[in-house]
Amino acid sequence: MRLITKITSRWNAGWVALGVWLGNIFTRKVYLYLAVFFTVFSILDAGFLHYTEKMRLSAFDAILNYRIIKPQPDPDIVIIDIDEASLAKMGSEFGRWPWPRQIFGEFVELVKEQKPRAIVFDILFSDADVYNEDSDIYFNEVIAQTDNTFFPMLRLPSSNDKLSKIKASMIPGVKKAHEKAENDATLAMVLPHFPAAIESKRLGLHNIIPDEDGIARHYLVYLDEYGWKLPSLPARVAETLGWSVPDQKDILLNWRGPPFSYQYESFADVFFDLTSQNRQRPKDEFKGKILVIGSTAPSLFDIKPSPMSQIHQGVEILATAIDNLKNADQLRFPDARVPYMLLALAIVWATAIGFYRAMNPVLLDQWFGLSQGILVTVSYLSINLSNVYINLTGPISVALTFYSIARTYESLTRKCLEQSMVRVSMGLTGEQQATLLLIRLDTHGLSEASWERLRVSLLKTGKEKKSIEVISIDHKGMWGLFEKTFAICWIAPPEDSEAKQKFSQNADEIIAALPELILKVLPKSEGIASWHYHHGIISCGENAEESWRLMLAKTLLDWEISRSGKK
Repeated sequence: MRLITKITSRWNAGWVALGVWLGNIFTRKVYLYLAVFFTVFSILDAGFLHYTEKMRLSAFDAILNYRIIKPQPDPDIVIIDIDEASLAKMGSEFGRWPWPRQIFGEFVELVKEQKPRAIVFDILFSDADVYNEDSDIYFNEVIAQTDNTFFPMLRLPSSNDKLSKIKASMIPGVKKAHEKAENDATLAMVLPHFPAAIESKRLGLHNIIPDEDGIARHYLVYLDEYGWKLPSLPARVAETLGWSVPDQKDILLNWRGPPFSYQYESFADVFFDLTSQNRQRPKDEFKGKILVIGSTAPSLFDIKPSPMSQIHQGVEILATAIDNLKNADQLRFPDARVPYMLLALAIVWATAIGFYRAMNPVLLDQWFGLSQGILVTVSYLSINLSNVYINLTGPISVALTFYSIARTYESLTRKCLEQSMVRVSMGLTGEQQATLLLIRLDTHGLSEASWERLRVSLLKTGKEKKSIEVISIDHKGMWGLFEKTFAICWIAPPEDSEAKQKFSQNADEIIAALPELILKVLPKSEGIASWHYHHGIISCGENAEESWRLMLAKTLLDWEISRSGKK
């Protein structure tokens, strides 16, 4: 136990020594230096570092997961799910995956009788089925008879472009992004095997390109490759169905919820009902619906991490993108780097000036907390009440980092920068004249923060240099005299003939201001304050502490005599 006490004592002494060292070197100007540093950083960050902009990603994820008001999945979008149950049910009759294309041909041929608005495949039919040629022919014929089927194409890494023979101009539906498009540029692409799918021009990329941290937050609208615009599958669906397609490369997805938020129907259940003579499902079940056919079976590995889950089914991410374009409610975030930078610097400099001028720490903490709360609230409400994500993560992070450093420095150097007259006298020689004012508050209703607020307010009253400390000792009996008491000290050289008068005048100013200051922190405070001050001579240097203790005793004695005389 003694060892722990010794270690703790040395640790605390070390921090005190560090605070004294820092305070003597940098003084209060460190807050202004720190603000200048953050200004330079913010300008560089807004220009090309973009470090705080990256923080938007993690903040975006957190807000999405905890938002109260979220859009519901569009009821007209239905996912036809090739789940594990479908693989098992279909496997007994058609074998293991991949199934013959005849299955999909029958599905499309039968379900189109219900007049769905669109049938979107999230399955890449990239190769011929060499064992079922007739099956492929049948599926191709079915596709040719439809005008609402959509098929994905896959963009491979551009490093393979030179090995490809597919020119951008050869892909149906691909348009030039500008006049300087390279007509002979080849693209490494995987297109559907079926001629009818290609000739339909209802093709789109289903690439999901995650952000730098591997999380899928965006979905492509188009890829600009060598001056050619390759549309995404959701964009192709939107264009064909007459929806508005945003003129931007990708959209920030407005998620409808965690995985399996949409209406799911098992592929096997729907297929076997469609091919049954005695159908049990409604005849118009999919009328006007957008059917997205894909897989959630873990064994087919179509999963991606998203803000909503580390395991999010690719088919639902596709459905979410289609939903966003259909309802034009994808999330938008203004590119406001300069306004965000100015907002961050306004908070930083206001906080820096508060620290530099020794603003009441309680008020400073409250002000800073309020500013951060407002920024967080604006960000949170923006994504709850609108489709515009106001990204205030940067200003919040910059201001919070500055405040943490400044508050740590202030805590370390408080005693050094806010001079105590007792410590000052310890560094002097000879004698000094001194005045000690004791103010006792007879109340139990003040918090520690309120005591500090009062102390700082009293310290700013009058022009004379002084120190104020709160005496708070949890002893009973006679030592209770020291509890809940302000000790205000002034010192001056013995030859200063005006010192006593100036100190007395300052003490009177403090006493006059006291009722109003107490009222700000404690209602119904009338009559709780009492005070007394004493002027005398103290010894400095090694005898300073003992001399101040003696002055304290004299002040208390005079106070008691004064009270007795009044009685």
